Amino acid sequence: MLPTASSEFIVPPLFDHAVVFIWAVSGAIVGVRKGFDIMGVAVVALVSAVGGGLLRDGFFLQRTPPILTDSAYLPVILAATLAVVVAQRGFGLLPPQDLTDRLIGVIDALGTPAYAVIGMQLAFAGDLPLSGVLLVGFVNGAGGGLLRDVLVRDVPALFQPGGYAATVVLLACCLFVALVAEAGVPHVAAALIVIPAAFVTRLLTIRFNWRTQPILRRPE
Repeated sequence: MLPTASSEFIVPPLFDHAVVFIWAVSGAIVGVRKGFDIMGVAVVALVSAVGGGLLRDGFFLQRTPPILTDSAYLPVILAATLAVVVAQRGFGLLPPQDLTDRLIGVIDALGTPAYAVIGMQLAFAGDLPLSGVLLVGFVNGAGGGLLRDVLVRDVPALFQPGGYAATVVLLACCLFVALVAEAGVPHVAAALIVIPAAFVTRLLTIRFNWRTQPILRRPE
């Protein structure tokens, strides 16, 4: 019998909406750089912000996603879209690519493991096997970026050499499952261990520019 989320870790609404805003900003910036119009930018922002949750709820857990139950989501995503459009069209203030990537990386470093934990709690509550719990957590954490990249016809960052973002999410999921299912740690306590650990680990990869390497090294 797998543990159920009798005592759940809950993302505070202000943090939830702040992370949705930042992820929507990241998607809107990608849309602007791709040369999309405002509708295209808004769609990419939407997918970036809620894609992981849509995959989790629509494909794995068959539940109503938060974007349909939380009335703040769409206004937050729209505000993020307009902020990016106005910053670029009105002031030409779109930040350089490297700075944008670092700032978003820092925010994702905290938001991604938090939402991975939420996904795993829902999977535990749905009595999924441990492999299913891990998959749901990983998809909840990394799915938005994957859908965004596919939508704009980029090779998903998840598949490319980079700063260990996907690896950190997977390790965070494994640690949460081990603490809850094997060690019997309550969900809240496990979340308070896993999220800071993943956050610090990801910050270290950003600070020291630790990067994964391709399996096939092409001649220069």
